[in-house]
Amino acid sequence: MNPFPMLLEESLINTKHVECAAILVAKTGDVTAASNFTVCPEQTRIFIDSFKQLNVTREKGLNFRNKLYTCVRADKHSIYTKCEGHGLILVRTALYVIVATYSQSMYPSVCVEAVEKLAEYLREKGK
Repeated sequence: MNPFPMLLEESLINTKHVECAAILVAKTGDVTAASNFTVCPEQTRIFIDSFKQLNVTREKGLNFRNKLYTCVRADKHSIYTKCEGHGLILVRTALYVIVATYSQSMYPSVCVEAVEKLAEYLREKGK
């Protein structure tokens, strides 16, 4: 049984500060779980590649859902972006990339904290 859908619901969606989320396999971009989120293969490749091109990500941001998200933070583990009160958070572990969004009515800091905690949990489990 795939534990990731339950992890997304319990650790991210249930905070009420994560609008939608997905867990991608870092090497292939395959979606292992998604909640309220449909991710096309081209978008998963952009998410994965953004960690390989941090300078470009910092300078140009990320295109997501036909909008340009400005980069707020980008390092080898985390990328935070925002656009008109909405946000896109990417956090990488050894095997996965966690993707989460928040809307205007949500607190960005709660979304970031929840995603980072899930990533820390996955790192502890060797994932």
